[in-house]
Parts: sequence; C-alpha cells; structure tokens
Amino acid sequence: MSELRVAIVGFGKIARDQHVPAIAATDGVTLTAVASRNASLPGLPHFGSIEELLRDGPEIDAVSLCTPPQVRSAQALAALDAGKHVMLEKPPGAAVTELDPLIALAAAKQRTLFATWHSRYAPAVEPAREWLASRQIRSVRIDWKEDVRVWHPGQAWIWEPGGLGVFDPGINALSILTRILPEPVFVTEAELSFPSNCQAPIAANLSMSTASDLPIAAEFDFRQTGPQSWDIRIETDAGQLKLSLGGARMTADDQVMIDEKEREYPGLYRRFVELTKTGASDVDLAPLRLVADSFLLGRRTIVEPFED
Repeated sequence: MSELRVAIVGFGKIARDQHVPAIAATDGVTLTAVASRNASLPGLPHFGSIEELLRDGPEIDAVSLCTPPQVRSAQALAALDAGKHVMLEKPPGAAVTELDPLIALAAAKQRTLFATWHSRYAPAVEPAREWLASRQIRSVRIDWKEDVRVWHPGQAWIWEPGGLGVFDPGINALSILTRILPEPVFVTEAELSFPSNCQAPIAANLSMSTASDLPIAAEFDFRQTGPQSWDIRIETDAGQLKLSLGGARMTADDQVMIDEKEREYPGLYRRFVELTKTGASDVDLAPLRLVADSFLLGRRTIVEPFED
C-alpha cells in the first residue's frame, strides 16, 4: 500500500479547517471521499452516510470520523467490520465503555484504531514532558476558557447528552496533562454548571490529584469573551513552567523556550500512517476517564439558559 486512501466522515468545521489541509500536507495519505449529510468537497466523491460510502464508494483503506461523538461508535464498528482502519476525532466516544468493543474488533481484524488527542501534538507538549521528567512538581493550574459562540457556532449536539459541553475543549487540556505528568491523575472533586436548557455543562471546576498527592486545579468555561485562555501552569522545584496557546508556547520563569505555529493535525496523520503500516492501535482513554469521573463526582449547579 503506497498511499493510505482515507475518507472523511462528517464534514463540519473541524474537518474542513484541520483534516483536509493536514491530509494534503502529509506524505503517504490521500483524501479519497467524503461522507456527510450536509456538506461535500468539490472534486471528490460524496456520500450521504458511512453506510453508502462503504457500500457504493471508491476503494479506501481508512476512515477519519469527524462526526459528533454520540454517533461515532456505530460508525467505527461499521468501518472496522468492513476491514478499514479508523481514526477517531476527540473525544473518541460519548462513553468510555463503548470503546471496548471497538478495541476488540480492531485487534480481531488486525486494523488500526487511533483515538486522537490533537493537543498532544502541539509543539511544546513533548518538550514540557521532557523538562518535567527531571524536576519535582509541586502543583498544577489549568485555565481553559473560550467563547463557545466563536468556536462551536450552531453546534447543538455539544449541549446534548454525550456532547460533553465545556469538556469538549477542556478534554484537550486533560489530554496534555495526562501526557506530560509522570503519574496517573484522578479526579477528587468537581463543580459543574449546567444551563437550565442544556444537558451538558457550560463551565466546570475540577480538583485532581495523583498517588503522591500532587494538587491539580482546572477551570473550564465556555462563556469567555475577549482574549481566550488555554494555559497550564506547573510549579516545580526549578520554577514555573507555563504552556499557553493550547501548547504552542512554553515558558520557564518567563523565559520563552518554545513559540511555534500550531501543527497538530499533520502530526496526527503522520502517526496514523505509521500505525496502519502494521495494523497497530493507539487508544489512550485517560482523558475521557477524567471527564467521566467529573460527571460521576460533580456537584451540579443550574445557571442561566444558553442561547446561541
């Protein structure tokens, strides 16, 4: 297989803005078709559903699922059953346990299942992980605040059960956290703010820890206006490490160490191509487990209704 032939399923904002240019910029992969109810890409075969794609579409090797998480499990099962490799946008599903049959089927079919965490591919994440490995970490503070009307306009699914609400961006911070810390993280307390007309939170405050009692605090908010905040501050015995701009910038005691343009999605597709060469899978559920535990432990407050 010289080129990995990929079809995108679900052609919304993230597919258009990130997946299409990332595929074009990545050696060894080509975009072959699109399956979407409402959108298409000129010059490519278009299908209304993944079922139509798999039945009537051109020869493909893999699908990249960019649909809302509530429908992704059934789509992934259909693709794996048809012998296709599968890339899952984050979050990989609407529930943790629905990933188990996907993992089992991928192994049985010797096909790749790749649960992507794009923020882990931000330029400063691996350097931060290496910097922290030789230092004593004393505390972590996450501030992940953005305007939902800017980043998720008209996306009603995000407020439905399984849509995650503010955890849709917040899970990006948790994916970085679980990558750069040397210990597993667990939730100890959560406060969730639900609009009175929504089934998912618009804001969340989390307290987390590790086996060594590392204090970790996170504040997520979808109501931020003006400057947006995607910051992680880590206090250590060697000073403060700060990741900002979602992991594109890294400073140590205000000294800039990394400051690069975002290039996350090409990194995802390079990894996908690498995995599919052997049929290996990469499914880390740690960030999704933290979100699930936040719902389990969370104290719920009802706030004003949300109007898009």
